[in-house]
Amino acid sequence: MSFPDFRMRRLGLTAAAAVMAVAVVGTAAAQSMIVRSTGPSASKYPTGAKLKPSDKVTLVAGDKVVLMQAGKTRTLSGPGTFGASGTVQASQSLSGNVTRMLAKGPTMRSRGGFSRGPNDPVPVDMRAPNLWLLDYREAGTFCVVDPATLMLWRPNMEGDTALEIEGAGKKATVALVDGANFRKWPVDTLPVQYGVDYRLSGGGLAAPVKVRFTKIETAPDTAEASVDVLMAKGCSPQLNRLVDTMSEAEAR
Repeated sequence: MSFPDFRMRRLGLTAAAAVMAVAVVGTAAAQSMIVRSTGPSASKYPTGAKLKPSDKVTLVAGDKVVLMQAGKTRTLSGPGTFGASGTVQASQSLSGNVTRMLAKGPTMRSRGGFSRGPNDPVPVDMRAPNLWLLDYREAGTFCVVDPATLMLWRPNMEGDTALEIEGAGKKATVALVDGANFRKWPVDTLPVQYGVDYRLSGGGLAAPVKVRFTKIETAPDTAEASVDVLMAKGCSPQLNRLVDTMSEAEAR
């Protein structure tokens, strides 16, 4: 084989490899992930499962499956058979809520960015506006990026109250004053330890709540990466918060 022929063959193989790589990347990008599954068919479509564009999702009455693709969600409700791929148009205003939810430095906005009158009740579904704020109403495992900056959050900023925290053989009291719904975790008296159950009571809670912390090195940059990390670490409260916010951004 002459040198020109060898060179042309090598270029051809390189081009073919590049085309194959693009095809593989395109296939992976087109996959959808199940980020929530409830109802009779939940075991058939478990959270975390990946679906190819050609896959079909068959649901019965009472089923609800939330798919995520390219940072957007699509909710499927039974009964019916649906394709795994589909175009989702997101609302600009609500997608801004998703951006705030993923922000690495949570902004200390009053009432989590909601405006209410002095006599308006706190909506029961009001959630912390950022993934890295600890809504102490939510029991379960909480992913922590930096314990030194961990903030507690309550939906209601009216009235003085005291949150009691107990864990790792220690106790601490956190005062939440009228006009504030943020307060720093008491790292000086009760440092965050991973894999330890903390019991939280008072602070407006109807019943004590147990929280356990797990470490992640950095806050993910995208919704997909955040879902992957939260799912892998078992941080269900934060995962549910993100999925709820993304689902609200679906076009109606």
